[in-house]
Amino acid sequence: MSQWRELHEGWTLRVVGEAEGVPPEVANATVPATVPGSVHTDLLAAGLIPDPYLDRNEYDLGWIGRADWRYTTSFEWTPDGSDRVDLVCDGLDTVATVSLNGQEIATTQNMHRSYRFDVAGALREGRNELVVTFASAQRYAEQLRDKLGDLPGPNSATPEPFNFIRKMACNFGWDWGPVLVTAGIWKPIRLHSWSGARLARVRPVVDVDLGGDRAVASGGRVRVLADIEYAAPAAGDRAEGGVKSGLTLTASVAGSQAEVEVPAGAAGAELELSVESPRLWWPHGHGEQPLYDLAVELSGAEGSLDGWSRRVGFRQVELDTTPDGPGETGEEQDGSAFTIVVNGVPVFARGANWIPDDCFPSRVDAARYRARLQQSKDAHIDLLRVWGGGLYEQDAFYDAADELGILVWQDFLFACASYPEESPIAEEVEAEARENVARLMPHPSLVLWNGNNENIWAWFDWGWQPKVGDRTWGEGYYLDLLPRVVGETDPSRPYWPGSPYSGSMDRHPNVDEHGCKHVWDVWNQVDYSVYRNYVPRFVAEFGWQGPPTWSTLTRAVHDEPLAADSPGVLSHQKATDGNAKLARGLAPHFPEPGNVEDWHWFTQLNQARALTVGIEHYRSHRGRCMGTVVWQINDCWPVTSWAAVDGDARPKPLWYALRKVYDPRLVTVQPRPEGLTAYLVNEGLTGGGAAGDAGVWEADVSVERRTFSGEVLANWSTSVSVDPAATASVRVPVDVAATTDPSTEYLLVTAGDRRTTWFFAADKDLAYPAPDWDVEVNADGPVTRVTVSARTLVRDLALFADRLDPAASVDDMLVTLLPGESHTFEITGLTRPVDVAEVSGRPVLRCANDTVAAGR
Repeated sequence: MSQWRELHEGWTLRVVGEAEGVPPEVANATVPATVPGSVHTDLLAAGLIPDPYLDRNEYDLGWIGRADWRYTTSFEWTPDGSDRVDLVCDGLDTVATVSLNGQEIATTQNMHRSYRFDVAGALREGRNELVVTFASAQRYAEQLRDKLGDLPGPNSATPEPFNFIRKMACNFGWDWGPVLVTAGIWKPIRLHSWSGARLARVRPVVDVDLGGDRAVASGGRVRVLADIEYAAPAAGDRAEGGVKSGLTLTASVAGSQAEVEVPAGAAGAELELSVESPRLWWPHGHGEQPLYDLAVELSGAEGSLDGWSRRVGFRQVELDTTPDGPGETGEEQDGSAFTIVVNGVPVFARGANWIPDDCFPSRVDAARYRARLQQSKDAHIDLLRVWGGGLYEQDAFYDAADELGILVWQDFLFACASYPEESPIAEEVEAEARENVARLMPHPSLVLWNGNNENIWAWFDWGWQPKVGDRTWGEGYYLDLLPRVVGETDPSRPYWPGSPYSGSMDRHPNVDEHGCKHVWDVWNQVDYSVYRNYVPRFVAEFGWQGPPTWSTLTRAVHDEPLAADSPGVLSHQKATDGNAKLARGLAPHFPEPGNVEDWHWFTQLNQARALTVGIEHYRSHRGRCMGTVVWQINDCWPVTSWAAVDGDARPKPLWYALRKVYDPRLVTVQPRPEGLTAYLVNEGLTGGGAAGDAGVWEADVSVERRTFSGEVLANWSTSVSVDPAATASVRVPVDVAATTDPSTEYLLVTAGDRRTTWFFAADKDLAYPAPDWDVEVNADGPVTRVTVSARTLVRDLALFADRLDPAASVDDMLVTLLPGESHTFEITGLTRPVDVAEVSGRPVLRCANDTVAAGR
C-alpha cells in the first residue's frame, strides 16, 4: 500500500532573472541536469564553465552563487488509488520554491532538512511538470543579515554571512576551501503514494546490560518509538485519518519480536524488544562490530501499511566528565575528565576531524565514503569528528563507520560565528536538529553530539561581546535547545555544548584542566615544540599545514614557472598568511628551500613532524589526556591544508606519520624536567573474550646512543610490562642521554618490535651524512617492490610513487634506516614498468638527510 517513484530523469537547468556576470552562453542555455546534483557540476558537464578546482577558476565563477536557477522536469502520472501522494525532497540546496503544474507547493530555506509535501491535489493524469527554482543563497543570507542585524564571526578568510542561512557553511569559503556557493537538488527527490497511515519517524533506543564478557552483553533492549502520520480519509466508512480500526506496530531484531496495538488516531506507539546475550559493538582495536537488522512494520486490517529497517549495534556509551578528586589539602579539584567510555571501558580517542569530502557533496557516494573511512582506519584512527561547518553526512558515511568500528563525534552545524536565535533561523535549527538526531540514532558508531565549533570560545576571546550587546548569538541553542532536543529525541547519547568548552560558562572554555581544548597558537603563532607545554584532558583540534601531493598540486595548478608563491599555488592556499606561516614553522627545523620541489618536500615533512610531536606528547600523558583529534583527515578540493589525505584522495606523508603515531603500541622519547624519558603506550585491548593478559605488552627495552656512522657510544636495557589501556615509562640514564656532540649523535630506543629515535638537535643543525643506498626493483604482477639498502643513516625515507605515475601509490613512507639496513616499498597502480635509474633518487626518493644537503 506504499509505493515510491524516483524523479531523477529528464531534468534541465537554466538561469532565471538577471544576475551580474552571467556569460551570454549560459544566460541563453538550457542544459541537461543531473539529479541529485548541483548547478556547478551541471554547468561543468555541459562545457559551459571550466573546472572550478583548477588554477584560479574559482574567482571567475562567483556569479554562479549570485544567480537564481531553475530545475525543470516532466513525468507521466496515472492515479493509483492511494489516499495520498507526497513529493519527498531529501535535500534541497537551499532557498527553493517548488511548483507542480504551475501551482506553488512550498518554499524552503534549509539544506540540512528533508521535506514532504502533499501534492495529490496538484497532480493530474498524464503529463506533469515539476519545477524547483533556487534563489541565490548569498543574496538570501545578506538580506536576512540586513533584516536581523549583522553579527560577528566571519573573518577575512570567510567574509560571507553564512551564519544567516542554514546551509553548508564552508560553501562560502574557509581557510582551506574555495568560495563556491552551490544550489541544486542535492539528494534524492521522489513521489510517495500511500494510504491509511505511515511511519513518519522511527527512533530505536538501544541499551545493554554489561557483564564480565567483553564480547557479549548479559542482555540487551531496543525501545522502538514510532511516530505515525495518517492520510486524509478516502471513504466515509473509515475512521480518523482514513484508517480502519486495528493498527498494529511490530518490530523484530536478533530473533526477538514484539508487537503492540495502536489506539485509533494515536500519533505514535512504543514497544520494547529484549535480546538475550547480544554481541557487543566496539570501536576497532577493542573488539568486533556486530550489527543486527532491526525491522519495524505498521499494519492494519488490510495488511501491511509501511515498513522501516535499519542496522543497529548493541553498545553503551557515556561521556565521563567526573571532577578530579581533591588534593592532599582537600582543596578544590584541579580539573575534570573528558573521556569517551564505550561498554564501560574508557577509550583514548585516536581521532581526526572530518570536513565535507567535496565542495559538491552530491559527488560523494557510498564507495567514496567507504574509501575515505578505510584510509582513516588504516591509519589507526578510531574517531572522526564531523565538524560543524559542514554537513550531517549522508547515511552511507555512518554505515561505513558502523562497519569499520570508527567512533563518530557529530557537531551540530554551527561554526566560527555568532548565530541569530530569531525567526526564521530558530525554527529551522530546531527542525533540522530533531530530524537529524532521529535519523542518525540507529548508528552505534555515533557516540557524541556537540553543540558547536569554537563559538563559545569566540564569545570569550574574539571580541564578540561588545558587538553583540544584548542580542542573541547562539548561546540559547548550545545550552538549552540542542541538549533538550537530544534528551527528548535520543536519550541514549551524551551531548556537549561546544568544542572547545570547559563545562561551564563561568570559566574560560579553552583550558587544559576541563573539557575539550583546541590548540591553535601552535601553527598560527609558535613552533610545534610548544605542544609539549600543554596537557589537555582532550584535544579536539590541532594541526599543521602542508601542500598536497605533487600529482594533485600539478593537476590543479599549471603555473609556468611553478613556485611556492606562484598565482595558482597561492589561490590554493586559503589560510591567512598561510605560506608565511609555513616558512616561519619551517625555519627552526630545516634550511630554507632552494626550489619548489624542495619547498614541497620540506613542508610536507615538517607537517608530519609537527603532528608526531604533538600526538606523542599527548599520548604519553594517557590517563590525564584521553583523546587527540587532529585537524584534519581529508580535503574537499586540491589545496595546501592541514589534511592527511589530499583532495585527490592521495595520502600525504602526514598520513603515514599518523599510522605510526596512532599505532596501538607506541614507543616515544619525551623531554621531561627530570630528563629524557621513554614511554610505552599500550591501547592493546583485544577483541572478543575477556581481556585477560592478551593485551599486555611485555617488552625488552633497549636504549643506545649512537653516532650517525653507527658506533654505539652508550647503552642501557630493561624489561617493561604494560597493561592494556595503560602507559609505562623508563627514564633514560644520564650517561646514555648526555650527548657529547648533538650534531652527530642520536638515541635509538627499541621496545620489542617497535622502535623510535631521539635526535639532539634540529635537522638544520645535524651533520647528516649524504644519503647513500643501493636500490633494487622487482615487478610481481600488479605490485612493484623497491628495496632500498642503506650504506649510511637515512632518516625519514620517503618514496613518492606518484612521481613515477599519478595512478600509483606506495605502502609505506618516513622510514628510518641504520647503516646496513634495508626496507622494501610496495608500489601498486603503476601503468608502466619502471627501472632502477628513475627510482634511485630525487624526486622519487627523498629523506631528511637531503634537506640539509639541499640547504647547503
